[in-house]
Amino acid sequence: MDWKKKRGEELEAGQEAEPLPAGEGGGTAEKAPSGAAKMVPRAVIGEEEVRQAAMTLQKYKEGKANLERRIIENEQWFKMLHWAQLRKEGKAPGGPEPASAWLFNSIANKHADAMDSFPKPNVLPREEGDREDAKMLSAILPVVLERSGFEQVYSDVWWYKLKAGTGVYGVYWNPRLENGLGDIDIRKLDLLNLFWEPGISDIQQSRNLFSVELTDNEVLRSRYPALKDRLGGDVIDVAKYIYDDTVDTTDKTVVVDWYYKVERPGGGKLLHYVKFVGDTVLFASENEPQYQERGFYDHGEYPVVFDTLFLEEGTPAGFGYIDIMRDAQGYIDRLGGAILKNTLVGARPRFFVKDTASVNEEEFGDLSKDFVHVAGTRLDDENLKQITVEPVSGAALNVLQMKIDELKETSGNRDFSQGSTASGVTAASAIAALQEAGGKLSRNMIDDGYEAFSDMVTLCIELIRQFYDEPRSFRIMGGQGVEQFALFDNRRLRPVRQEGVFGVDTGFRRPVFDIEVVSQKASPFNTIAQNELAKELFSMGFFNPQLSDQALCAVELMDFEGKEMVRQKITQNGTLLQMVQQMQAQMQKMALIIDAQNGTSVSGELAGAGPEIGRPAASSADGTEAAMDAVGRESLSSTAGKARVKAAGAAVPR
Repeated sequence: MDWKKKRGEELEAGQEAEPLPAGEGGGTAEKAPSGAAKMVPRAVIGEEEVRQAAMTLQKYKEGKANLERRIIENEQWFKMLHWAQLRKEGKAPGGPEPASAWLFNSIANKHADAMDSFPKPNVLPREEGDREDAKMLSAILPVVLERSGFEQVYSDVWWYKLKAGTGVYGVYWNPRLENGLGDIDIRKLDLLNLFWEPGISDIQQSRNLFSVELTDNEVLRSRYPALKDRLGGDVIDVAKYIYDDTVDTTDKTVVVDWYYKVERPGGGKLLHYVKFVGDTVLFASENEPQYQERGFYDHGEYPVVFDTLFLEEGTPAGFGYIDIMRDAQGYIDRLGGAILKNTLVGARPRFFVKDTASVNEEEFGDLSKDFVHVAGTRLDDENLKQITVEPVSGAALNVLQMKIDELKETSGNRDFSQGSTASGVTAASAIAALQEAGGKLSRNMIDDGYEAFSDMVTLCIELIRQFYDEPRSFRIMGGQGVEQFALFDNRRLRPVRQEGVFGVDTGFRRPVFDIEVVSQKASPFNTIAQNELAKELFSMGFFNPQLSDQALCAVELMDFEGKEMVRQKITQNGTLLQMVQQMQAQMQKMALIIDAQNGTSVSGELAGAGPEIGRPAASSADGTEAAMDAVGRESLSSTAGKARVKAAGAAVPR
């Protein structure tokens, strides 16, 4: 049986789109350079190896038990179902259990800030010869991300990051995409399903990385006949979220993706990959000859990127906003419950009634009764007295407001960051400045997220380098929004042997790129500031062709977004001025010839009406300044413009 067909049958697992081996489904495994060192194949991965891996997996799970518990609890707080957790811990005071959305609103606000700064990669070359390739990668990478549904993945990762403290991108090659041609597959991963070596701070430093997934047994039986009688008895107990509805997992089995690194002879590491269920190996890259010497992915890194919100020492996972806000939210809800209980008690009149008071309690409690009968001759405060309830003290209300302010300050979710303003602030620029100042935490958070995005894009480039063997068509947006179609493959990205110098082998060269991340959207403050700057530059004459040299000098001393475009426009205006000056000289010569032939004085009128060449426009003959068009020339309605029209008319043969 063809190995590709065989592997395609074996690797149908429970995940919708699994990381599959290099070279499958259209992408072919490249041959290693002829000068590369060769490895001696290790022992075949079998039952004993996966048993040892399962034991390692269990140790890794025990090392992240606290993290798993915190993630599950944070999800309850986010869904405003934390009272159940508080009752479980014996911290519920009893009575009303209000769940206010201050914490949720802060998280939602931070997520909106992140989506307003949706990233875009700009690929930069490290060598001049790679400039064109960098330009093409900058154009096609947004298309690759769009095809992978990255905007939704980005949103999901940010929700998870804000709640749990760490979002995780999975960057895989999926040979089933693009009708079997294969393409990059980017997914959001759940920390509950990932396991790494305890004590490391960088996920790439872990000796192993495990990813687990619960898969329906019927699916596994249909795809893997060898598993028919070997399902059940999971190697690990996967942590589960708390749901309102019961989720039945009794007829599911854990499928494990195991990544590990081995030392490459001569330096470096190879990445290998195993998929197994129980003791059964479904795939092992070291068992396949085409992967033994090169590894599963050529880049040699785990195909995951951790995007951490707040760093925590000794772990690649951090903590999020819920971890630092839920204490304040707990006090807010407990105080809110006490105030609500007090209000409810006070809103319903209650009475002390003596046993000797013969009051018809049924009639007394029925508000529809106009009369209440009393037996006996005496009814006073001693027999029937209303229970008074003191209102909540001002101290309790102050503490409640203090905790609300604390939560808002902790998250940077101040009122003006959500559109509200301080009293007396009405100017649009001032409002935008306050909102921008209130967004410092968000900006820092987003910048840190760009680092993870850059790492993810780097993995994408490496997968393009390895698998884009055939030219692919991309629809990209060219200049001024014009659609363009471009073909791209990995031929120029592959390692190329360099010419030796003085007989010395200099090895292979492969293009290396840097990633600059820019935001596709701008904040309102940045937009207003940019607009104000453009108006100021215009009013100061920066776009006056006659002042181009001075404007260029000033621009060189400035730093602002779009500086290069402004510099180009000023340079173009200066060039246009030179053309206008040449045209003026030619027109003056033509006017002299016309005067000589016809005995007119067009040249004198032309010279007296226009401004001196190379100098700002002077006052015209009638004492008014000559009207200028966008490039510094007099308009046709000005005296100089009329003179030019007259000269042009005189030049026409009669």
